[in-house]
Amino acid sequence: MELRQLRQFVVLAETLNFHRAAERLHMAQPPLSTAMRKLEEELGIVLFDRDPRGLKLTVAGGIALAHARHTLQGAEELRRAATECATGEQGRLTLGFAGTSSFSLLPRLIPLFQARFPRVELVLRESTTRALIDALAEHTVDVALLRTPVFEPCAAELLELERDRFVLAVHPDHPLAQRASVAMAELGDLPWIQYSRLLVPAMHALVQMAFRHAGIAPKVVQEMVQVPTAVGLVESGIGVALVPSVTARYALTSVRLLPIDDLPALLDIGIALAHHPAVATGPTQRFVETARAMLDSAAH
Repeated sequence: MELRQLRQFVVLAETLNFHRAAERLHMAQPPLSTAMRKLEEELGIVLFDRDPRGLKLTVAGGIALAHARHTLQGAEELRRAATECATGEQGRLTLGFAGTSSFSLLPRLIPLFQARFPRVELVLRESTTRALIDALAEHTVDVALLRTPVFEPCAAELLELERDRFVLAVHPDHPLAQRASVAMAELGDLPWIQYSRLLVPAMHALVQMAFRHAGIAPKVVQEMVQVPTAVGLVESGIGVALVPSVTARYALTSVRLLPIDDLPALLDIGIALAHHPAVATGPTQRFVETARAMLDSAAH
């Protein structure tokens, strides 16, 4: 049994006339008659009562018609789904993201992508940059928003989406809270909250470079992984921390964020979109294109 036979059967059942059905199917009448006899033989039932007054569906033919239409509809949905998946209009996209990207990038990028491709199922996974690089290599995420600079070996293609700088987070009641800005060189005696060297080695290394550049050897009182955790610890009065300036979208009035006067440009940070083009699915390609379009729109 072939889909072609089912289409022929449905058209004949709708017209109940071999001549008109053959015209609609753009074929000659004899091959249509032959195809229907073969279909009846294969099914082992009579689909049509044939008499001089014309064709009439049998009871079995009526039941077969409902199933034939359902089968053809399913085949069309399969074809459309396969096409949309190949073009990126349908499917599943797993997006990994480092925590701070949720402050500014995700609220802009996700609605834009979902408006363009509403039939793509989007799965979000929050993690660290180091873990996301591994997930990309293992293909457990399709794309990832990574904190840059990336110090770990990374074979993925990176598209920079956001540039940022470190600021100093202090408690609102801290003596420095009323300052317009600070210099790292004057902060050596403060208790510091530092990023975990094991879990977020890039952020840890950048802060250590800031310490060395300022010539200070600060006392680290607590390690953490995520920027929101650092903000919470600062708010608790445990110490101060260097956090991305975009944190202001999250911190609001819970902490004071102070610009730092003497940080070199080499300590600039940001967020990049990472993916492997060689194994990119349709939805992955569309997501990267959406990110590029967002960048182009912001540039203009």
